[in-house]
Amino acid sequence: MIPAVLSIAGSDSSGGAGIQADIKTIASHKLYAETVITALTAQNTLGVQGVLPVEAAFIGAQMDSVFADIRPDAVKIGMVPTPEAAEAIAVGLEKAQAAHVVLDPVMVATSGATLADSPAVEAIVAHLLPLAEIVTPNIPEAEVLAGISIATREDREAAARAIQDKMQAGKWVLIKGGHAADTADDLLLTEHGRCVWLHHKFIDTPNTHGTGCTLSSAIACGLASGFDVQASVSKAKQYVTGALECDPGMGRGCGPLDHMWEYR
Repeated sequence: MIPAVLSIAGSDSSGGAGIQADIKTIASHKLYAETVITALTAQNTLGVQGVLPVEAAFIGAQMDSVFADIRPDAVKIGMVPTPEAAEAIAVGLEKAQAAHVVLDPVMVATSGATLADSPAVEAIVAHLLPLAEIVTPNIPEAEVLAGISIATREDREAAARAIQDKMQAGKWVLIKGGHAADTADDLLLTEHGRCVWLHHKFIDTPNTHGTGCTLSSAIACGLASGFDVQASVSKAKQYVTGALECDPGMGRGCGPLDHMWEYR
């Protein structure tokens, strides 16, 4: 049977991030993609023009439908637009006893647009962080989750530990380094509290729309395929690096990745 991966996220009308990026990523890994849509967005490579949240009850109904039939082997959570949405997702995951939950705490789009308000962030911390096997914030998101300003490698390690303290025991934290200057180094804090720095070459491209969505979905693909967390993170990072290198050059702003680069 083909492993299935569920994406719980917002829809990106430009196709570069969110649900659309997740489906492309999962399909490129030869797995079966399922979706629960949390919000509709009007956005393109220039920015986010509007967000229309899906009612929490309907988010729950989507989750019930998915888990009642084609049960996912891993779950990726992206955009959570409201506190009620966070609570509905948590209830659905707990009811289904979902395995391998990857939380990408989407708070700010690559364009700089805010995608979640403060109450939603608080609900993510309270309801979803404890259910995640791994959380994958970028540096600005890690600062919000940890309540720590990040300027140095030591700051990033402290932030990772502060975030891990808000999770259940035995969980992982990946703080992405894409917002640091001229580096693609990521910090992986293992379930045992060991800091592992993952060094990758920096890809100099303005087209990074959907990078975080793609990485978290690729991690979920690795977990659904039976790899452990560290191997899943490493494989996902390699996939994203290739997608960035094969820059399709689309759009007039921060353009998308090439999710199908391995097949071209």
